[in-house]
Amino acid sequence: MTASKKVAFVGLGVMGFPMAGHLAAAGHEVTVYNRTTAKAASWVEKHKGRAANTPAQAAAGQDIVFACVGNDDDVRGVVYGDDGILAGMDSGAIFVDHTTDSANLARELEAAATERGLRFLDAPVSGGQAGAENGLLTVMVGGEGATFAEAQPVIDAYARAATLMGPAGNGQLTKMVNQICIAGLVQGLAEGLHFGIKAGLDIPSVVETISKGAAGSWQMENRGLTMAEDKFDFGFAVNWMRKDLKITLEEAEKIGARLPVSALIDQFYAQVQKRGGGRWDTSSLIHLLTHD
Repeated sequence: MTASKKVAFVGLGVMGFPMAGHLAAAGHEVTVYNRTTAKAASWVEKHKGRAANTPAQAAAGQDIVFACVGNDDDVRGVVYGDDGILAGMDSGAIFVDHTTDSANLARELEAAATERGLRFLDAPVSGGQAGAENGLLTVMVGGEGATFAEAQPVIDAYARAATLMGPAGNGQLTKMVNQICIAGLVQGLAEGLHFGIKAGLDIPSVVETISKGAAGSWQMENRGLTMAEDKFDFGFAVNWMRKDLKITLEEAEKIGARLPVSALIDQFYAQVQKRGGGRWDTSSLIHLLTHD
């Protein structure tokens, strides 16, 4: 059994709210901070623990501080300054950033943490809202091995897999690979389903059959039927995917990686946004094919 830790969680969105809940359920002493105080109060009412008024207050006295916010600017907004996470943390404590952000920011945060006698892990997650709620996230981690070994038993409260990928920044780079693969896969699934519908096939039978073969995937098993039914309210939003793809495409340009399909699909997602689908989940790519 994992020893109880004093932890803070900053950012109680669709991912952070249940992730912090799993930490409380695992027996850890949890303090939360959220920019919208009503959300923090709702979390405390559901999971006990306590809410802090600033990120620094949340971080004070904690063994590990977790954050899961929106983008690079949001991370900097809760990390730096007199009210920021780093200002509140005790020497030797661990800061774990679960936000999907740039590899450069991860390296910047490690340097800032080290300068203050703190430790840092960049640890973006995959699995979406359902994975967070069910405690089945995949966590891709960058940082020092000893720091990861100490944090992993706590991270396991909401993860089915947590893997150290190398030094700081490698967690974010691995998440970029993840998003590249998902983008291409979802577009292929959208085109396949669209073809099947146009051909008059029974889509549930098609999905049931081909999901058992080489075309099978998590996306097919979990989103194939709902895509065919125009249901796109299952978590990870197009707006967030475009944010991730922007980071990925910028990194690709820096390192000389060619991502022609990812760049094209990013533009497809831009078209979904223009249709008012920014909050639809990423499987909504099929909407561009099935609706004029």
